[in-house]
Amino acid sequence: MGTVSQEAIWELKALMDRVDEPLKRTFENIHQSYLTETLVRFLKAREGNVTKAHRMLLDCLNWRIQNEIDSILAKPIIPFDLYRSIRDSQLIGLSGYSREGLPVFSIGAGLSTFDKASVDYYVQSHIQINEYRDRVILPTAAKKHGKPITTCLKILDMTGLKISALGQIKLLTIISSIDDLNYPEKTSTYFIANAPYIFSVCWKVVKPLLQERTRRKIRVLNGSGRQELLEIIDEASLPHFIKRGGSGSGSSRHPGQGNENCFSLDHPFHQELYNYIKEQSLIREPIELIKQDSFHAIAPDTHS
Repeated sequence: MGTVSQEAIWELKALMDRVDEPLKRTFENIHQSYLTETLVRFLKAREGNVTKAHRMLLDCLNWRIQNEIDSILAKPIIPFDLYRSIRDSQLIGLSGYSREGLPVFSIGAGLSTFDKASVDYYVQSHIQINEYRDRVILPTAAKKHGKPITTCLKILDMTGLKISALGQIKLLTIISSIDDLNYPEKTSTYFIANAPYIFSVCWKVVKPLLQERTRRKIRVLNGSGRQELLEIIDEASLPHFIKRGGSGSGSSRHPGQGNENCFSLDHPFHQELYNYIKEQSLIREPIELIKQDSFHAIAPDTHS
């Protein structure tokens, strides 16, 4: 548990035991029966300060209620063509698991264009993947391995990165703020793969937007980093752009890559995620299906 003391955990737990409904219900959706690990995450995010961690947790719970996050997995993005366009321009997928059982999420940072839908839709998609990870992927991994698994690894492929990517800084800032304040300490390490020379320029702009605790987790690999990643991830769980030796992430529309390309809508992860949201929407009827531009997640206050 790092620098977090047992006393701090007990103190924060006592404070959270006092919260009323509906804060208690949404808190249960956060911790998924891994209460201690969740308290530790928020304490680490506030350097062990119980008062600040408590305030952060309360702000997170209120943000979830205000934005109806608990029901976001019952709100599919429609029509289907819009969802496909989002998947083609917001490249992310689950390639497998580390040898310790941590989910390995891969992100095509260099080739993601974020130009097929409104900012709100990309934010909605990002939050849905976060929630599916926390409510389905991580609990399933924990049950399989018989131990708490509450974090993941992320591999960011910088293939195709251009200076024009900085034009998406507003969206990236919103997503970064949401993760920092509402999903703290969910990623153990960020691996940067296939970084071109332009990466250093972009990094100078993006770095100040990240929390210091996030920056400490970033590890820039040598090229594709295949050998380094094989130390912690089996060959089968390496993303396609590492298996191919960094020849490029590609688009999820590329034929013949459905099962291999973890960004593809045809990949099992995205098929399961899409079907899960569709099923939840039917279970929770009569929830009105999302219409274009109707979802808006309020960006958290980064100074709170």
